[in-house]
Amino acid sequence: MHLFSRRRSVRAYLLAWIILPITLLIVVDSFWLYRNTLKSVNAAYDRMLIASVHSIGDLLRIENGELKASLPYAALEIYEASYSSRMIYRITDLDGQFLDGDRDLPIYSGKANKSALYPLLAHIYEDSYNGEPVRVAALFQPVVSNSPRGTALVQVAETQGYRALLARSIFIETLMRQALLLVVIVSITLYVVSRALQPIDALRRQLDQRAADDLSPVAPPMAPRELQPFIRALNGLMTRLQRQLNHQQRFVANASHQLRTPLAVLKTQVQSGLKGDAPAREILGEMSTTVDRATGLANQLLSLAKVEQLRVSGPQEVCDLSMLAREAAVDLSPLIAEKNLDFELDAEKAYVNGHPWMLGELISNLLHNAIRHTPKNGALGIRVHPRPREVELQVWDSGTGIAPDAIHSVFTAFSSVGTSSGGLGLTICHEIVDSMQADISLHNRLDSTGACIGLNARVVFTPSEMPNAS
Repeated sequence: MHLFSRRRSVRAYLLAWIILPITLLIVVDSFWLYRNTLKSVNAAYDRMLIASVHSIGDLLRIENGELKASLPYAALEIYEASYSSRMIYRITDLDGQFLDGDRDLPIYSGKANKSALYPLLAHIYEDSYNGEPVRVAALFQPVVSNSPRGTALVQVAETQGYRALLARSIFIETLMRQALLLVVIVSITLYVVSRALQPIDALRRQLDQRAADDLSPVAPPMAPRELQPFIRALNGLMTRLQRQLNHQQRFVANASHQLRTPLAVLKTQVQSGLKGDAPAREILGEMSTTVDRATGLANQLLSLAKVEQLRVSGPQEVCDLSMLAREAAVDLSPLIAEKNLDFELDAEKAYVNGHPWMLGELISNLLHNAIRHTPKNGALGIRVHPRPREVELQVWDSGTGIAPDAIHSVFTAFSSVGTSSGGLGLTICHEIVDSMQADISLHNRLDSTGACIGLNARVVFTPSEMPNAS
């Protein structure tokens, strides 16, 4: 139907589906009302026809061997033309010959049922009189005499014009009342629908009056229960857009702030090389270090942006955390070998829902941070352990640990622990864990005497079912 295929307003949709069925019901009811009214009018007037035909039948008698019909003047008045309808009668004698009344009224073609229990019952039927439809009552009246010779046929007919006129009059009056009822229903429906849609109009006005950068949750007053899911979904969208906007603003601020320093250093080094303040090889080495630092910072900024992008629209799949841990260890093995570190990998099969790149980036950043803070010839490792209700990932090192008051601040972008800048590595880890609804925490590793022997980064995931072999 067009109501479903075309975009229409809610008001038009509600009005159509409320008023149209009621209108159709009124039309159908009016049709049946007219039929029932006509039936009731016929029943009432048919009783008069039956009474008339019996009255005439009671006046028949036999005189001198002949059938006589002696109708008083008062009885004949109803058979004259009047303003309402016209009534005609006909009497046929014992031999089937016309006796009295109107010859133009067709004779009844039915036969008397002599074996009937009630032979004096009148028969009602419809016929035509001079081209006009009439309703006729026919009666086979037994004639009482010393030697009865049979029955006489008495017919009384009435034109149907007045019956139809009366039925139409009743129908029109009822139809007018139905139309008035429909007008009342339409008015009440318009009022109720308008009142019901007022919260939507209020929500629209509230959104129209907002500033372009206002993404705070909407709270229209007196919102009905049916509108609450839509408002929650809209507020959820506002929250996601606000988070995306905040991320972009942080990205621009971090990029402009952090890239300014290496670029300024690089410019100073170039100027120093042009002036000949130091040997060219020394200047080029310093410039290479500065470029490497700027490149690493740019890669971290791009990784942070990619995490936010995948948080919003990235597909989720079942990932093998142990396999991703092995891949991260292989990728960073040159750094491990450069510091002659003792690396331990204890990874059992464990599956979690997430994006493979994000999980790989999480493990790589945690492992890279552990390598950076572990002294030469030290030890570090990765553990992956599945549990009944969680999957645990640990990346531990043998560095100097972290101050208790700095455990939470290290996840802030470019935070510093001691004299070493934290960069964006742990910030990226925190964003990845938050997007997966997991939990990350840092704990100092202590020996039996309570001395700090390193740092343990622990991430807890919700487990996923093992994927099918296919």
